[in-house]
Formats: sequence, structure tokens, C-alpha cells
Amino acid sequence: MQILNELNKNPNLSLALGYFDGVHLGHRAVIKSAVDFAKENNSKSAVITFKDHPCCYFYGVCPKYILTRKEREQKIAALGVDFLYELDFESISGLTAEEYLKDILIKYFTPIAISTGYNHNFGYKKSGNVKYLEKESKKFDYKYFELSPQKLGNEIISSTTIRNLLSKGNLEKANSMLGYKFDISGEVIKGKQIGRTIGFRTANIMYPPELITLPFGVYSVETNYGKGIANFGLRPTVKGEGTLVEVHILNFDKDIYGEKIHIEFNKMLRPEKKFPSLEALKIQIQKDIQQI
Repeated sequence: MQILNELNKNPNLSLALGYFDGVHLGHRAVIKSAVDFAKENNSKSAVITFKDHPCCYFYGVCPKYILTRKEREQKIAALGVDFLYELDFESISGLTAEEYLKDILIKYFTPIAISTGYNHNFGYKKSGNVKYLEKESKKFDYKYFELSPQKLGNEIISSTTIRNLLSKGNLEKANSMLGYKFDISGEVIKGKQIGRTIGFRTANIMYPPELITLPFGVYSVETNYGKGIANFGLRPTVKGEGTLVEVHILNFDKDIYGEKIHIEFNKMLRPEKKFPSLEALKIQIQKDIQQI
């Protein structure tokens, strides 16, 4: 997949429009629609999105993301997309729906198809929507696909819902809506090395500050080195400084400082708490491990 930050002439594409934070099951349906139509018509597909969430421009504060930008790019690429356009939202924020469709999408891409979610809005003051895209499809000779909401049970899958679930520690339901496990990656750094003194060595990484913050607590996780338990928080028993993710990898006893670790969160086991002693902490960790 080719990633571009500027517009260029790239005609006859099947386009998927949206921000796609999380690339969850609803987003995947939209992107898959564009990819499938491109393949069926011997063409290529593109996702048109933005470097940062539009809220960063409108409110001056970015929301907490579900994925880092790099991870979003990787998950979009895995769906078979040919081109990913990550545009600067501010540069097009003043365009009306008509101007955005005619002077951006049609001018640069002359699309054979456009796919969006059922609630897609665009243009100045959200002047464009799915009805507008459908109405203009004959005029500009493209197929329009409005993807219906994807649901988990009776609940519509959305980034907002997933953020709320993650912020409450409901990993199992959030993961079901994502279609994959919420994850973080980072370089293993040195901590206080207290874990090894009680028989539980840990690999420590900083929690990505741009991501939605999980509740401080203990989690069942999978890593690229094996299964484990992770503590995310302030580590009050050992008077920790700053927030950190500490992972104890089961049946693993190697130094991996400076290496990259990938952590997938399965479920929250319990909130973080302060123990009266290291021995009490050791006993609790043993109980935590029995839950995974």
C-alpha cells in the first residue's frame, strides 16, 4: 500500500471515505466494500482520510485514539487497500460538500465507486451526507455504497462506544467490536527491577500517550514473547513514578531491554491496588496468574 500526504491525479479508483480510528468491524465493512469493488472491476482502491482527527482542528484538542497512526496504516494495508491518502484536515475544512466532492474527489480521483458508513458527513458544517453522495452519483458517474451499521448483538459498533468500553476496562466486548485485540507496542525499558526480587521479572514499556487510557489495573495479555499478565498504573506498592505497563511473561527468563514488545489485552483481572508488603504482592500475583 502506498501512503500519500498530498493529493495527486490518480483516476478510476474505488474510494472509502472516513477517519477510521480503530479500523473496527464497521470500518472494515466500508473499506472492504471499496476493495472488493475495485478488484471486481480491474481497478484499484484508496482510503481517503486525515492525519489527525477533525476534532483536533475544531476543538484544539485531539481525542484519545484507539490506534496509533502507524497501527491504523498497518491495519488498513492488511485489508488490501492500494493507496492511503492521509490529508491535512485544515486544508480542506472550509470546503462545502459540493466543493469537496467536485474539486477534490472528482478532480483528482474520478472515482468509479465511493463507499462510506451510514452516518458519514463531510463538507463545511457537515453540509454533505450519504443522501448527497447518492444523489450526485449519476451526475459524476460513480457507484455509491452506503454501508449499514455493523452490530454486536443489538448494539451498533462505533469508535465512541469502543472508547467508552476501553476506558471502563471492558476489553472483551471492546475486542469483539474491534475484530481484534486492543494492543500497544513499545521498546522495553529498565524499571526498578523489583519484580525479579520476588520471582516475577517484568518487561516494562511506556503507555502510548495518544491512546485511550485503560483503567489502572492488572490484565491478562498476549505478547510476541508469550502469554502473561500486565500491570498498568502507578505501582503504589513499590512507590512507582509515572504510569508504566509492566508485563510478566510466563515461562520466560530473558533480558529483552531495548527490544520491541507487542502486547494484546485479553481482559481486565482486577483494579490496581496497594499491598502492605512485597510478600502480599507476590501472593496476589500468583493468584492473578491462575486466572489466565
